Amino acid sequence: MPKIKTHSGAKKRFRTTKSGKVKRKQAGLRHQHHVKTTKVKRHLRAGAYADKTNEQNIKELIPYK
Repeated sequence: MPKIKTHSGAKKRFRTTKSGKVKRKQAGLRHQHHVKTTKVKRHLRAGAYADKTNEQNIKELIPYK
């Protein structure tokens, strides 16, 4: 069997944990910082987990992670 190619965009955006969950970065920290409060910006720096409905699709894109 040949190897499966990893999706280049997905490998930069997602990580898998030991338990099998998919970690991602929070959205909303690219621009318009003057509108957001310091508290919001601080919370957006923390990572988040991908939704379980998307988890299987993401894992197919990054098979060797």
